[in-house]
Amino acid sequence: MTELFGTNGIRGIVNKDMTSDFALQIGKAWGTYLQRKTDNPSVVIGTDARLSNTMLKYSITAGFLATGCDVTDIGLVPTPSLQYTVRMKQFDSGVMITASHNPPEFNGIKGIDADGTEFSKKTEEEIEGIYFSKCYKLVSWDAVGSYKTWDGANDLYLNGILSTVDIDAIKDHGFHVVLDCGNGAGSVVAPLLLKKLGCKVTELYCEPDGRFPGHPSEPVPENVKELIRTVKEEQADLGIAQDGDADRAIFIDEKGAYVWGDQTLSLFANYHTKNKKNCIVVTPVTSSTSLDDVVEKNNGIVVHTQVGSPIVARVMREKNAVFGGEENGGLIFPELQYCRDSAMTLAKMLELLTVTERSLSSLLSDIPQYIVVKKKIHCKDSIKQEVMRSIHDDVLNDDNVIRIDTTDGLKLYFKNGWVLMRPSGTEPLFRIYAEAKWSRDAEDLSKSFCTIVQDHIQKHERT
Repeated sequence: MTELFGTNGIRGIVNKDMTSDFALQIGKAWGTYLQRKTDNPSVVIGTDARLSNTMLKYSITAGFLATGCDVTDIGLVPTPSLQYTVRMKQFDSGVMITASHNPPEFNGIKGIDADGTEFSKKTEEEIEGIYFSKCYKLVSWDAVGSYKTWDGANDLYLNGILSTVDIDAIKDHGFHVVLDCGNGAGSVVAPLLLKKLGCKVTELYCEPDGRFPGHPSEPVPENVKELIRTVKEEQADLGIAQDGDADRAIFIDEKGAYVWGDQTLSLFANYHTKNKKNCIVVTPVTSSTSLDDVVEKNNGIVVHTQVGSPIVARVMREKNAVFGGEENGGLIFPELQYCRDSAMTLAKMLELLTVTERSLSSLLSDIPQYIVVKKKIHCKDSIKQEVMRSIHDDVLNDDNVIRIDTTDGLKLYFKNGWVLMRPSGTEPLFRIYAEAKWSRDAEDLSKSFCTIVQDHIQKHERT
């Protein structure tokens, strides 16, 4: 069990939890870990658009240099661009300074393995062990690492994406796309990608700005109202919104309807398994039953995992899966790399619309529809596990529960739907997901179990 690393790296409030001294110590621990694994380790580092990036980037870089690691700084990049660079340029490790969709006062540190996937829990545990023991392997004055910059990462990544799609066919269609980068890292890649694919592009908030002046960086419905309005006003073919580090994509169809991430996930799962047998799709337990429906209809196999894109990516590789991803808009296309990738998702969406010659709303009409209600309740990190255990003990006596899944948190199946309760790995929250065929059932399940979670949290706060 890691103490610092959550579901997606280390995150905290700048100059409170996430300080320059902390980043320095993490750099020394990480560098020591790499020195134990290989001679003359090389590290590539990139950032999203947050204001504290320079502070943290140079602090953690100092730690790497002190332990003899060579560092290449690739500047402002989307997270999947850094991941692609790690693998294609054969770095030993990668560092992404980002807090993804969190508010601007947050920042974080995400670790990337040599194969371009996010760190495994084992690697994070080893680095934490060095950090807490302070047993750093500092080198002599004449063996400190070197530092250089390279500005070719985004071009490398962009060309990699373009190599996976039929550029000419997409160009011939002449799509009109409204793009909302949310002032995030996607601003340096997505507009250019669309232009290279021959699209007419209407840009919203495509200037990097760590204050996120356009709207908060989480692409939920209340934050993309302008995108929805613009798609309808301009009669565009689709709209797309990216999160802060551009590893997740949310779409708006040509009618201006918000497309939930699980719908996009099921849409691509259907596309990748159609007319094939025994294809594997990997997704966490949070994903909608609609994905299971379409994959099983196509004689495919769904493998469910714990929440977290590093886990999904590794299982995909182990199982030789054709596709995978999360219900939050984080889709993984193994033909490019094993990581969530919003720009790749955008290119593949345009390819899908081109190949099928159908609109996004028409394609979505083929996907079974379920009502999903997502809630979150504040919960101190220190009591999360106790709360989880007490909820588990409580629901064991519920005769209405048909099946219990403890892959991640607690997922309860009922005749009319399911509920998942799990502590967040990135924030002091409990997340409650409820799904059913009908809105009333989903709302009733959500309301009932939100009350249960809240009661257990309050009980443990009093003790």
